[in-house]
Amino acid sequence: MRHHSSSHSTAPANQHTRNDWGTLKTLVPYLWAYKWRVLLALVCLVGAKLANVGVPLVLKKLIDGLAITPAHPASMLVLPVGVLVAYGLLRLSTTVFTELREFFFAKVTQRAVRTIALKVFRHLHALSLRFHLNRQTGGITRDIERGTRGISSLVSYTLFSILPTLIEITLVLGYLAVQYDIWFSMITLIALVIYISFTVMVTEWRTHFRRTMNELDSKANTKAIDSLLNYETVKYFGNEEYEARRYDEGLQRFETAAVRSQTSLTLLNAGQSMIIALAVTLILWRATLGVIGGTMTLGDLVLVNAFMIQLYIPLNFLGVIYREIKQSLADMEKMFVLLDQHREVADAPGAQPLAIQQAEVHFGHVDFSYEANRQILFDVDFTIAAGTTTAVVGHSGSGKSTLARLLFRFYDVNAGIINIDGQDIRSITQTSLRRAIGIVPQDTVLFNDSIAYNIAYGKPGASHEEIVAAARAAYIHDFIMTLPAGYETPVGERGLKLSGGEKQRVAIARTLLKNPAILIFDEATSALDSRAEQAIQAQLKEIARNRTTLVIAHRLSTIADAQQILVMDHGRIIERGTHAQLLAAQGAYAQMWERQQARQEEHSEQPSEQSLLA
Repeated sequence: MRHHSSSHSTAPANQHTRNDWGTLKTLVPYLWAYKWRVLLALVCLVGAKLANVGVPLVLKKLIDGLAITPAHPASMLVLPVGVLVAYGLLRLSTTVFTELREFFFAKVTQRAVRTIALKVFRHLHALSLRFHLNRQTGGITRDIERGTRGISSLVSYTLFSILPTLIEITLVLGYLAVQYDIWFSMITLIALVIYISFTVMVTEWRTHFRRTMNELDSKANTKAIDSLLNYETVKYFGNEEYEARRYDEGLQRFETAAVRSQTSLTLLNAGQSMIIALAVTLILWRATLGVIGGTMTLGDLVLVNAFMIQLYIPLNFLGVIYREIKQSLADMEKMFVLLDQHREVADAPGAQPLAIQQAEVHFGHVDFSYEANRQILFDVDFTIAAGTTTAVVGHSGSGKSTLARLLFRFYDVNAGIINIDGQDIRSITQTSLRRAIGIVPQDTVLFNDSIAYNIAYGKPGASHEEIVAAARAAYIHDFIMTLPAGYETPVGERGLKLSGGEKQRVAIARTLLKNPAILIFDEATSALDSRAEQAIQAQLKEIARNRTTLVIAHRLSTIADAQQILVMDHGRIIERGTHAQLLAAQGAYAQMWERQQARQEEHSEQPSEQSLLA
């Protein structure tokens, strides 16, 4: 019976880009989660702007009160205490309301940044192995870093700069239109429209320079990280200068894009200053004519001038702010595109945890391909009886390691089914599935932390006693105790400070601590020398006892006592049986056995040649 998977394994990762409104719509729900804080911040914002616009009005009253006219001679002047106090209170109110706005909104921004960064991080771990095999870590970490910084910038510039300026513009235009000649509000409005249109057009033109800079920056960073991670390989081949040249090529392209970006910025600033200077000059000309014609007082002239200065100082920064917002949106866009990547392998609706009874594993007529035009597995059908060991052998590329990836459900099968105790692994939660399986891989990758941390990774939160017990069972405790810092000894990036055998023992200890029902040994000793392999092989057999075990083997001598041996070739099982049965069949397995035995004899007879080959 054939079962077809609903999710095709070759679904393309979506590479679409979003527009700015799409990015903003994604952000708003994270901010609106704290709606009361947002509303209080907005009330404070309006309060600050009303106080700010009130300052020039009080100033006008003060000047008109002190103006000497025939009807109001100098002898009648008195100290306008009330007006002076009002002026001081309005100035203070502006600051108080502004600080309160920041107080109410600080938690909203930081919580949104934290929530989104965590969501992206979780999502990246939920994406398929295919995505992670194609990704470049350095570039992605930069995208997340810039994206979260972009959120802070966007929120702070929008709420603390653009919105207050727009409110102030509305209040000033309204007052000018009601109190004075229509030309005052017309000049102000026309100048604003020209200014904003010019800023938007030039900034839109400049944005692609910023995007190019981001991409080139990520590429240069990725190359640098890749080169430093492979430090030893660079040294082996003496390619330091080659790596420096590659890195410099990226930096050179970044430099060109950055210079273009700066040149276009100069053009924008010059244009903005010209528009503002022209508008302020026209406004003062109209006000001066009004005073000469007797339709306006000196107080009105000061009021209009104060309004213009108050309006155009933030407006002068509005260009800078708009550019920053565009840049923040460009930075956030890349991070949100990561969130749009579809999970290729997702839990089925209503998926239940895996219920382990005997831990019998069954591959039923499985077909699988990483890419549509290149099939890897063909009709693979076998059962690993509970508590027994099944070994899979075959040439490189025959599909052996793919079995482990499918059992962990890093990919879904194209056809067929994989069962554990009769439960289709597509119908159970991935968390419970992976909790039940332990793996000792060929190349053990360790975190750049202590030995204790790496062993405890099999069971986060394990006590020190449990970690020591697992290390003893993996025969690595005595070695750890010889180290100056003992269990707190750092292992270096990817465990480079430990030998291959020591890393494998840490991997065994980690798996023992996890205590899984099903074990996978993926060519777990093929990278070791024969003495280390024999020592570790004995431990692997010990921990496999009474556990359902899948061994992907390189050396046949290590799996001679397996209850079942499968021989794979080009994705098909071509032979199966015990070691004795397969030797008697005189097929592919027997030929592989003979070749390996002959090689061993050759090595034992010619030790000098063996050391040369090693």
